[in-house]
Amino acid sequence: MGRQCHSRGVRHKCAFIKAHRNEFDTAMMCRVLEVSRSGFYEWLRHPLSDRAREDQRLLRLIRVSHAASHGVYGAPRIFLDLREAGETCSKHRVARLMRVHHIKANYGYRRPRNIIRTSLGRGAQYLATWLHRGPTKSGVGDGYYLCYVRTWEGWLYLGVVMDLHSRRIIGWSTKPTLARELVLDALLMAVKHRRPQQTLIHSDQGSQYGSDDWLRFCRAHRLEPSMSRRGNCWDNAVAESFFSSLKKERIKKRIYKNRDLANADIVDYIEVFYNRTRRHSHLNGVSPEVFEAASVGV
Repeated sequence: MGRQCHSRGVRHKCAFIKAHRNEFDTAMMCRVLEVSRSGFYEWLRHPLSDRAREDQRLLRLIRVSHAASHGVYGAPRIFLDLREAGETCSKHRVARLMRVHHIKANYGYRRPRNIIRTSLGRGAQYLATWLHRGPTKSGVGDGYYLCYVRTWEGWLYLGVVMDLHSRRIIGWSTKPTLARELVLDALLMAVKHRRPQQTLIHSDQGSQYGSDDWLRFCRAHRLEPSMSRRGNCWDNAVAESFFSSLKKERIKKRIYKNRDLANADIVDYIEVFYNRTRRHSHLNGVSPEVFEAASVGV
């Protein structure tokens, strides 16, 4: 730190000498400011150090990664982008450059807060063990805790089906009402994509999941319905976490002009950004599609 401050002071002195060369003798200013003349002329030829030039190059890459994520990524995920691109800088260097140049992650509604973690209940522990056995063996659908999207035409409701192994959204549906077709269409898309065999489909206690249409659909496609107990939120937290990310990273406090525009933006977030690109902390910093591809290769 001392060497860094010293070199920064020398650069400032050289800049002062350059700015006043027409007023004072260069040799005299170098002597008064205790700067060698050879060092000053070398600074004139190369005003930026090798590290400063490298910082400028990294800063351009950081800005590109930050813009590509729509302002969502902070230093940890941008560092993973740079490392994937072949850069060898440290995470602390990325954080320093972002802090100095006021590049911040978009937190959405409010700043992050500390969360007190509690232990899972017996039922939630059993279900978590059941759900994480492997790829395409389990899914979670969340219809009661729906994402409500505001438009000038009225509310638009979103329901999704998530693969708990890869955290990929494999089915979704948007409707202007909370009808049973909302969750059935999302599950139908998931079935078409995955064609599951004896798969657990977990949900909360929403009325759509207790309907006869839902149960008959699950039996017809060899799905085993599962439902949270009242007051148990841990086993359904993954779906709520996705909705939280969607709200913070894309919807925020927007009011869309119409439902078609809102639906197009949601599809773009799910298909283009979340499933394909967005780095997921639960998946060791890779996107759901990359994680699935790696799982298949194992």
